[in-house]
Amino acid sequence: MSEENISKAVAVLEAKIDQASAPSDWFEMTQERVNMFADATMDQQWIHVDPERAKAGPFGAPIAHGQLTMSIMSFLPGGEGIGVPALEGVKMGVNYGWNRVRFMSPVAVGNRIRTTGKIKSVAQKGPQLEVVNELTVEIEGQDKPACVAESVLRLVF
Repeated sequence: MSEENISKAVAVLEAKIDQASAPSDWFEMTQERVNMFADATMDQQWIHVDPERAKAGPFGAPIAHGQLTMSIMSFLPGGEGIGVPALEGVKMGVNYGWNRVRFMSPVAVGNRIRTTGKIKSVAQKGPQLEVVNELTVEIEGQDKPACVAESVLRLVF
C-alpha cells in the first residue's frame, strides 16, 4: 500500500464529486441475455422468458429482470470506469454493496440502455478507499430512467 497513491486518488476522486461521467455506449437488451440471466438466477417468470405471453402482459413485451439491469450497468461497453477513473496503485475494485436502488422503468427486450455515473463520496477505510458512485441507466428514447442506484465500491491498493 502506498499512502501517496491513496492521497492522490482521494484528491482526484474528490475533484469529481457530483460531476456526471460520459455515458457508456448504447447496449441492446436481447431475449438471449434475459434468458441466460433467468437460467443463472432460477427466475423464470413469464414476463421475462415467454415473449408471446409477455406481449399480452402489463408491459406489452418481455422485460429484463431488474437485477440483470443492475448487474450489468457498471460494465456496459465504452463505460470503463463510469464515474470512477483509473487511479495509480489500484490493484482491484471490489463491489461492497448498493444504496438506494430504484427500478423506475422496465427495460423491454430490444431496448437500448446506457449508464452514466456520478461520484457522491470518497472515504478512506484503512488501506482501501470506499467510493459511492450514483449510477443511472437510461433507456434510449425515454425520459424516465430504468434504474438509479448508488454503487459502493472498495478500491484496494
